[in-house]
Amino acid sequence: MTGSRPYAEVIGDPIVQSKSPAIHNYWLSKLGRDARYDSCLVTSDDLADYLAERAEDHSWLGCNVTMPHKQAIIPHLSRLDPVAQRIGAVNTVVREDDGSLVGYNTDAAGFLEPLRERLSATHLFRMARIFGTGGAARAIVASLLEQKMTLVLAGRSVAKARAMLADFGAADGHHVAPLAHFAQPTDFAFDDREGCFDLVVNTTPLGMHGQPPLEIDFSHIPPGSVIYDIVTHPAETAFLIKARERGFDTVDGLSMLIGQAAVAFEKFFGVAPPREDGDKALRQILS
Repeated sequence: MTGSRPYAEVIGDPIVQSKSPAIHNYWLSKLGRDARYDSCLVTSDDLADYLAERAEDHSWLGCNVTMPHKQAIIPHLSRLDPVAQRIGAVNTVVREDDGSLVGYNTDAAGFLEPLRERLSATHLFRMARIFGTGGAARAIVASLLEQKMTLVLAGRSVAKARAMLADFGAADGHHVAPLAHFAQPTDFAFDDREGCFDLVVNTTPLGMHGQPPLEIDFSHIPPGSVIYDIVTHPAETAFLIKARERGFDTVDGLSMLIGQAAVAFEKFFGVAPPREDGDKALRQILS
C-alpha cells in the first residue's frame, strides 16, 4: 500500500462495521485534501507485522484502533501520550517522520465532548452509573474521574470492575455492582437531585445490531439523569428510545464516535475537520 498519496486507516477484527472511513473521507472531501482513509482487517496474529510494515511506509499517517487491539497494540509502539498511558488503552496511532509510532487515546475527549456544557456547571454532587468494563469503559472511567464524579461501575464480573477502579486508584468512595442487578426493579427512593448531575452510560455492545438488548430497569435511574449509549449501530438504541419516552435527556453513540474522530483527524492530517453544521450532514450519512 506504499504510495505518494498520504493515507490513514482503521484497523481491527472484525472491521467491516467501522464507520470511521465514512467520517474521515467526508471531512477530506469537504476540505479538498488529496488524501484518503481506509479500513484494514488486522488479526491479533498479524498486528506486529502490520505495524512494522506501516512504520516503513512514508505515506502512512497512522491508524485508528478498534477491538481487539486497543491494549494489545501498546507493546508495539514507540511511546504513549500521557492520556493513553493513564487510560491503558490506545485508539489512535500516529507515525512520526522518523518512523516512530506514538499511541494516543481520543475516546476520552470524544466521550466528553457532548457533555462539556453540562460539566462546566457547578454541581453539589456528580454520579455516573457505567455499564460495562471493556476497553471503551476504561477511557470513560478515566475521563469521568477527572471530572470529579462518583462512579458506580457495573459489569458481568464484579471482580473486573473492582480491578479497573483499582487501576485508576479509585477504589475508595466508588462502587461496583453486577450488571444483572440493574435489570431487576428496585423500590429505592432517590433523594432530592436538585444541584446534582447524574449520568448513565452504556459502554457494552448490548443493544447493538445482532446483540441481545441491554436489560436495565429504569427504577435504578435517578430523575433528571442524562442517558448516554455509545453503541453506534443502531445509533437509536432501544435503551435511548425508552429513556426519551420517560423524559430523560439522551446522548447517542455517534456523538462520541464523531468527537473522537475529530481529534484523530487533526493528528493525522494536521487540520481540524469541518464541523460548522454541527455534524448534521455527517450524521445523515452515518445513519
